Amino acid sequence: MSGSTESVLLQTPLFLMHHVLGAKMVPFAGYAMPVQYPSGIVAEHRQTRESAGLFDVSHMGQVRITGPDAAAAIESLIPIDVQGLPLGRQRYGYFTDDTGGILDDLMLTHRTRADGQGSEYFLIVNAACKTQDLAWMRERIGTRCHIEPLPDQALMALQGPLAVTALQALLPGVAQLRFMDAAWFALPPTIGKHPVFVSRSGYTGEDGVEISAHQWDAEPLASALLALPQVKPAGLGARDSLRLEAGLCLYGHDMDTHTTPVEASLQWAIQKVRRTGGARAGGFPGATAILAQIDDASRVARRRVGLVADERVPVREGAELQDADGRAIGHVTSGSLTPTAGRPIAMGYVQSSAADIGSTIFALVRGRRIPMHVTSMPFVPHRYLRA
Repeated sequence: MSGSTESVLLQTPLFLMHHVLGAKMVPFAGYAMPVQYPSGIVAEHRQTRESAGLFDVSHMGQVRITGPDAAAAIESLIPIDVQGLPLGRQRYGYFTDDTGGILDDLMLTHRTRADGQGSEYFLIVNAACKTQDLAWMRERIGTRCHIEPLPDQALMALQGPLAVTALQALLPGVAQLRFMDAAWFALPPTIGKHPVFVSRSGYTGEDGVEISAHQWDAEPLASALLALPQVKPAGLGARDSLRLEAGLCLYGHDMDTHTTPVEASLQWAIQKVRRTGGARAGGFPGATAILAQIDDASRVARRRVGLVADERVPVREGAELQDADGRAIGHVTSGSLTPTAGRPIAMGYVQSSAADIGSTIFALVRGRRIPMHVTSMPFVPHRYLRA
């Protein structure tokens, strides 16, 4: 990447560290981000599966929402149970628009304030959507609660089976967190003076944590983590191959405003209390359309499915999906020949009549019809610590 290109891109607090580590930098969501390091994407992918990979995700948006009406206000935008979310717990969710499409997906945490004075809600949203998300929240609920972006916070994801063991050396007590637990921790004085907020979560399918740290403490903390024998840096390339193996959606690819949560197979994130018959059913944008699809499967014309190919021909995003007679029935939204799966895998949307597990469909790749089979996801089992 040329210097003139980098000058127009935003930089994360770890930008200089990436250069020192020899990262290949690319434009991503308006930022200069590391796509890989000298070891390469496959090595970084395997490092995360076998030990621990450190990802810079500081481009993501971090937002704090406070006020006595905050939970109810957030529920008017997100179809998950916010009012019932216990302190110290996190949930996956999404903003929906008035037609039932997905505006963005997010992580929401109910946490104590850093000063210990009450509680607040903490959102992490996608980098490419954070400006529109803030505008959406301020327009819809800005008079009901205080919405504060946190641009001075960096965000790192430490992922892999040895991630928490490694972090425990710096933050004693972090190993007590379960999957989707979150808490504040004090940094060692040699690293930084601001508390860090840690959630046992991530977007790789592996055990691990996400760490929100003050921008001034980000590089010392990252350096301390990379000095541990279990940890090596990993870039966007490995993050994408890992999340595909985990069967996790990427916003703007596997879901968007033309996709409902039911079509995307994400209705599991809508708790019973928000569904038809629940105590706080509906009340969010697009509720009529979304709940109708949950209640009546015949209203769902297409569905997101997992696909595996027998031939070692990568099937990429945009490939047309056909039935046995050559009729178009959908398209691929994410696809790759990934290191752990060991064969071409993909996600895509097909007509509901073709979405049954075991169904054979065909992907059109450079004029060839590649047979693929509809399969359950994830492609590689999740290894979250739930107990």
